[in-house]
Amino acid sequence: MENIIARWEWRTFTNDLANAEINIRKHPEGKTRESDEVYILSEVSMDNTKVRDDLMDIKTLQQVNEDRLEQWLPIMKGTFPLPVAEIEKVFKCFRVALPKFERNEYTFDQYLKEVIAPSKLLKAVNVHKKRTGFTINNTIVEIAEVTVDGKVIKTAAVEMEDPALVIKTVRELELDKFPNINYLRGLKNLVGMK
Repeated sequence: MENIIARWEWRTFTNDLANAEINIRKHPEGKTRESDEVYILSEVSMDNTKVRDDLMDIKTLQQVNEDRLEQWLPIMKGTFPLPVAEIEKVFKCFRVALPKFERNEYTFDQYLKEVIAPSKLLKAVNVHKKRTGFTINNTIVEIAEVTVDGKVIKTAAVEMEDPALVIKTVRELELDKFPNINYLRGLKNLVGMK
């Protein structure tokens, strides 16, 4: 992957964003996008592993700073069918033992049924997102409605490469009144995973 950029992020999950949502919506809205994604949750890892449009996307948490901002780095984008060598990299992120592979490469459906489903430590979760983007203080801000297993919750986030601008924007929008909950933690909370 070229031009890999780690971004600092603040995110929260709640159905009552209170003043934060009012403050965000004072700014011009960008595009609203909808997507269906599958996150693979691991009971023993907090790496962000998702598939959207047959593209495997993995981000790893690099560090948390004194303002509780999290820095995430994209480490993989792979297209299905995925060769076993790439799936082995994914399993390093899951921090679980490699399964016995019966194929040299896997379609997405085969990957879910034959590689993920047999594991007691992994869970595939279908996620529908409706995201509205904003640009505030040159940061990327979004409000999204997320549907997981029939449960609907809102999430709001601020992200960019400069942590000082991220925390400045978080405070201005009053998002700092909420805990910083990343996508993996938010989804695990929704589905009752540790």
